[in-house]
Amino acid sequence: MQEKLFNAIVEMREDEALALAIESLEGGADPLKMVDLFRKAVEEVGNRYEKGEYFLPELMMTGQIMNQLAELTKDKIVEGSADSGKTRGKVMIGTVKGDIHDIGKNIVTFMLDANGFEVKDLGVDISPEKFVEEAKAFDPQVVGMSALLTLAIEPMKETVAAFEKAGLRDKVKIMVGGAPINDAIREHAGADGWGKDAVEAVALAKKWIGGA
Repeated sequence: MQEKLFNAIVEMREDEALALAIESLEGGADPLKMVDLFRKAVEEVGNRYEKGEYFLPELMMTGQIMNQLAELTKDKIVEGSADSGKTRGKVMIGTVKGDIHDIGKNIVTFMLDANGFEVKDLGVDISPEKFVEEAKAFDPQVVGMSALLTLAIEPMKETVAAFEKAGLRDKVKIMVGGAPINDAIREHAGADGWGKDAVEAVALAKKWIGGA
């Protein structure tokens, strides 16, 4: 079932992907494991895009499918969360300048929301200046930067530098994530932490803000 769902997402068979996801959830599948499967499917789509096998229309179609799958899965995560209804703290998140992909970011956003965080999603292609401007207004404890493509690594570093220049760096914890991210890139960007998936992003936010 998991392999079928993975292939349906990657090959953009929307109706089949939704039907398989519903069947899995109704059959008692762990929604967090399904989120991890979604992450792997998104990563494969990103790989195909960078190889020139997929193009913008395929990315947009995958995003539409993922938004629907995320909503289905979010309901199950909220049902099973003892923290639903609580407000742990504020997290601001966005896809950095030069990258217009929001699939992974949207998964992280709904997972944070399901775990009781107040989340401000800035959207995609967000400049360092916009990150800083929005942070001043929203006053988050955590800032998340997302990327699907390797070209977004330098804008992550530039955004961290912008927080330093604005005198806000010591006031926020910065996490980075996305298909090309690893600890070396996290260090290069100057971020405080990174997560390979939405579950790790939530764990970091809880750790930094003081939740269990």
